[in-house]
Amino acid sequence: MEKALLPYQHLKIQLEEITSATNNFDEQNCIGFGGFGKVYKGELSHSKGRSMVAIKRKHGQGIPEFLKEIMMLSDYRHENLISLLGFCCEGSEMILVYELASRGSLNRHLNSPLLTWTQRLKICLDAAKGLSYLHDPRETHQRLIHCDIKSANILLDDQWNAKVSDFGLSIMGPANEQHSIVVTRAAGTRGYVDPQYAMTDTLTKESDVYSFGVVLFEVLCGKLCITYNRNGDVVNRFVPTWIESYKQKKLNDIIFKSPPIQPMDQSALETFSDIAYRCLNESREDRPTMDEVVTELETALQCQEFCEKKTTFDYEEMAKTVEPPLQYSSKGELWRILSKGGLLNNGKTWFSLNKKGEHCEMISFAQCLDSELASKWSFDYNSRFAVGSYHYENESVETRVKPQFLSPLITYTVNLVFKLVHPFAWPGHYHIFLKYKLQGETKTSISYLADEREDGWLICELYQFTSDHQIVDLKILFEGFFNKYTSIQVEGIEFRPLEKSLPYGLYSNLQVEHKDEHQRVSDSDANWEEKLPSDYEDIMRTSKNRVRWTTKKEAYSVLCKGFFINNGTGWFSLDKNGKKCHMLSARATCVQKDTRQCWLSLPKSRFGEAVQFGSWPMLIISNIQSKLVSSETTYGAYLVYKFSDVESRVKAPFSVCGGKYFGSERRSWYLYLVSPQTPVIGPNADQNTHNAVNRPNIKGLPQQRNDDWMEVEIWQFRIRTTTTTPQLIPLRLSLSNCDGGISGLIIEGIEFRPI
Repeated sequence: MEKALLPYQHLKIQLEEITSATNNFDEQNCIGFGGFGKVYKGELSHSKGRSMVAIKRKHGQGIPEFLKEIMMLSDYRHENLISLLGFCCEGSEMILVYELASRGSLNRHLNSPLLTWTQRLKICLDAAKGLSYLHDPRETHQRLIHCDIKSANILLDDQWNAKVSDFGLSIMGPANEQHSIVVTRAAGTRGYVDPQYAMTDTLTKESDVYSFGVVLFEVLCGKLCITYNRNGDVVNRFVPTWIESYKQKKLNDIIFKSPPIQPMDQSALETFSDIAYRCLNESREDRPTMDEVVTELETALQCQEFCEKKTTFDYEEMAKTVEPPLQYSSKGELWRILSKGGLLNNGKTWFSLNKKGEHCEMISFAQCLDSELASKWSFDYNSRFAVGSYHYENESVETRVKPQFLSPLITYTVNLVFKLVHPFAWPGHYHIFLKYKLQGETKTSISYLADEREDGWLICELYQFTSDHQIVDLKILFEGFFNKYTSIQVEGIEFRPLEKSLPYGLYSNLQVEHKDEHQRVSDSDANWEEKLPSDYEDIMRTSKNRVRWTTKKEAYSVLCKGFFINNGTGWFSLDKNGKKCHMLSARATCVQKDTRQCWLSLPKSRFGEAVQFGSWPMLIISNIQSKLVSSETTYGAYLVYKFSDVESRVKAPFSVCGGKYFGSERRSWYLYLVSPQTPVIGPNADQNTHNAVNRPNIKGLPQQRNDDWMEVEIWQFRIRTTTTTPQLIPLRLSLSNCDGGISGLIIEGIEFRPI
């Protein structure tokens, strides 16, 4: 067991500290118990600081379950999974230390009159998100079957946020697989176990779905699925009754009722009970995925929140003007209908609600034009407006747009909604270079990229502004396309609430900590020996000037400070977690298709030089040595650069292409070397400023480093397993500026570090 725990020594806590924190496991500090053993609370110093924690002491389950809990909670991190803070393994003691969920487990609160239906649905949604994360084949981690989902294993913090816990019975499977993994001879808890297990002796991820369906019905009915007498014998099994009540549409006979709690909205109840019932399908193939469960629970929660929300806006009056008029039986159902959208103003305005209840509005392009040309309109692009979509080419078009239903004091993006007549971009990426400006202004703006929406239409962001209680009246002049001809079909101009995320422009103000050879390592690193790579001697032998050390601690200090490798064309170091990092110089990675590049002597550069490019594309060609990166770790490759004096010429995004020049399948994505911006409309002309563009599909965003260089992520990769044979990871990328050429870009190199 000691060998298995070596990678987790940074989580180790001394038994003496635990006994002191629990007053020698005093029963007054016991906050729960289960199949594994008793759980105590106490204050401890741990891997994330010092706080009150939950301390689970082994009893019953053995070494495999203990190790599994440590390994899984170290590898699987999500806000809706309980966090492992440490462990203790001394003598016969096997103890796990978790973040403290102060409100205990869900099973204790099923019949609480204090929990509203909104809170109950939020708890179910949180737990579903945690389980979906474990099941999701799109994640880089291995898929996991929990094998013991029940309300007792869903813990609640002081804000009633739910977290899935107890992974002692869990089973791993390969990542990115599309089908269920099957496990034989598994275990679970009576009442929650998939009935198919009794017939097949196997569990799959759909078995977790069944167990979660039981939990959903427990929340709905306010009671546990099974009751026992004092002798431990089963008295009642409620799942068959719940299923029958759903089939007979008699949910009112089983739903939890309490005078202080406002009844559950009918639409929310239908959505919630329907997904709970589907989870309990006898056939595993008919059960939903956890991703589907999350989607349905989000809808149910939004219906309930809308029902309980107090608002001055008369949605019921609005519903009378929708074409055709809406039919609904509850406020929740009205919200669900409005969230899908409907036509107002004689079919000229499309209105909908987002997940936060904020108003979204799109005006038909026909309503924005002073005159209509019959030859310009088409019905071939599935527009929601009766007039169809407008055929816009490289021309000047004046528009006037007046939304009437915006939410007050909400920041909106103004978007053009369209489709390409002749798509010329790679799937998922569309560059358009559309020129536009507010009428009366002299400065022209350019929208470079468009994003594809879930309905198949594209949007490009034009402006941002914060709404007030007045009707907005904008006059926008579209001037055509810059640099290349494009033809599009425009559906309308949309006003969409800005997503509350970190603005892209702020990234340029952040400073990425950059470690150099002058940085000192603190002697207070108590876990340095565990962080020292097993192959550190081999790596240090590759240093340019053969670094010296006499003890392992000195070697660790040298590794943390870093040193030159590969005859000075690379730099190697360890980060604060003991993960390997390295950087390759521009001379070792960057190539140009012609000779228009200039090598600069830069004493402030780590390598003493950098390359300034004069034409494009730039090719990045390198083979990453596996010994220079840590296994089972996702790495980012960062281009380290700065500009000479022509930064204003690189506002356009850069296209990154992998495979085009190397015989493999072509893939592409975009990044920015200068923070993208969108014009912001102020209440007065002199208040027009610029703010970060809201582009969720762009991952490559520039950041300022503390060594006066900039960086942007250009690639990601991961070494799955440790092997004794060195591997070479090919890095083959081509970078091109979307608006043509560029000069003045200075490249220092490519840095590889854990994400």
